[in-house]
Amino acid sequence: MALQIGDTAPDFEAQTTEGPIKFHEWIGDSWAVLFSHPKDFTPVCTTELGYMAKLKPEFDRRNVKIIGLSVDSTGDHEQWARDIEETQGAAPNYPIIGDADFNVAKLYGMLPASTSGDPKKRTPADNQTVRNVFVIGPDKKLKLILVYPMTTGRNFDEVLRVIDSLQLTAQHRVATPVNWKQGEDVIIAGSVSNDEAEKIYPDGWKSPKPYIRIVPQPR
Repeated sequence: MALQIGDTAPDFEAQTTEGPIKFHEWIGDSWAVLFSHPKDFTPVCTTELGYMAKLKPEFDRRNVKIIGLSVDSTGDHEQWARDIEETQGAAPNYPIIGDADFNVAKLYGMLPASTSGDPKKRTPADNQTVRNVFVIGPDKKLKLILVYPMTTGRNFDEVLRVIDSLQLTAQHRVATPVNWKQGEDVIIAGSVSNDEAEKIYPDGWKSPKPYIRIVPQPR
C-alpha cells in the first residue's frame, strides 16, 4: 500500500551526516520535512540541497526540522556537500540520511521492496522515483506528499507556504483558499456550523455562496 496523507510516517533508524538517528525520536515535538534524492552528485538535487540550506532559518522559525536523503553513503554525502557549497553558496546545515541499503526509500514506497544490490551500480534513472517531499506533523502523521520528476527542481517556497497553512488549520477550524499566503483571508471549515461560527466570529463573515464563509486569518 502506498503511503497516504494521514498515515503514520514509518519510523526507522539510520546513519546521517550528523550521526545516527531514530526518526520519530529525532522529530520530537517538531514538524519535519523529509526530502529525497535518487543519487549524489546530480545537478538538480545539488541546487535543491543548497537552497534548503539558505532557507533553513525559515523552517526553524516554524519549528520545522529538515532532513535530506539520498541513495548513497554518508561518506559520499560529505564529499557532495563540498560541491554544493562551492556551486550554491551554502553547504547543507541539516542531516542527510545515507540510504545505500535502500531501507528508507523502500519503507516510504519510493523504491520497490525487491530493490537490492550495490547502489554504486545504479544510475540516477534507476532511482528516479526517489524524488519525494514528505511533511510530517508532531503527531508523526503525514501531512503532505509531493513527488517530482528528476528534471524539475522542487519549489521549497511552496512547501513553506503549505506548512503555514497546515500549522494555521491545525490550530484553528479554518481552511485556506487557492494561492493563500500568510496574513490573507481564510475560509471557515465546513465542519463548523453557522451557529458555532457566529460564536467564533461575532463580526460575521463574507459569504458569496452559503458554503463559502470568508473571514480574516485568525491570530
